[in-house]
Amino acid sequence: MRLNDRQILQALDDKRIIIEPRPDNEKVSGISIDLTLGNEFRVFKTHKARNALDLGNSSAVIASTIDEITTSPIVLDKDDEGFTLPPGGFALGVTYECVTLPSDIVGWLDGRSSLARLGLMVHATAHRIDPGWSGNIVLEFCNAGPLTLVLRPHMSIGALNFEQLESECLRPYNKRANAKYKDQRGAVASKIAADKS
Repeated sequence: MRLNDRQILQALDDKRIIIEPRPDNEKVSGISIDLTLGNEFRVFKTHKARNALDLGNSSAVIASTIDEITTSPIVLDKDDEGFTLPPGGFALGVTYECVTLPSDIVGWLDGRSSLARLGLMVHATAHRIDPGWSGNIVLEFCNAGPLTLVLRPHMSIGALNFEQLESECLRPYNKRANAKYKDQRGAVASKIAADKS
């Protein structure tokens, strides 16, 4: 069952769902709550063929490889600074808000339609926020449009909605030994090397 606006507000009041800082109640509408963009980004460096990643053989991908091909986090110091994403560009960003979910609620983050109509894909594939999650949500930006886009901290970037599960998970995210992004803060790069499958 998807939570409606009344149920989302109640879950926030009861601290079953924690969003810090808590958005104003006006950011809750219908079945979602608006989240905003943080000030940290990460991009891929210009790469050469030798930096190709064999995604089907994660044991061949080591953490230092990811560090070699991505920049250190780019942190915008002022709220009026913008991060430029050219056509065809890809970058990681992060929500300003930190989200914590209980073990019986899953979140789904969708980009804003008005941004998508300009070519901005906000969450390329991984828009599920697992039960037991706590941390900032990393956003995978891709500019599929013809115009250079400027992203600014605190702009509305997506809508988070929630689904109530029938019971608590046996292995919520915060209890998993292999939870690679537990309590993440900032634009954390891929940790594919930690995959065992």
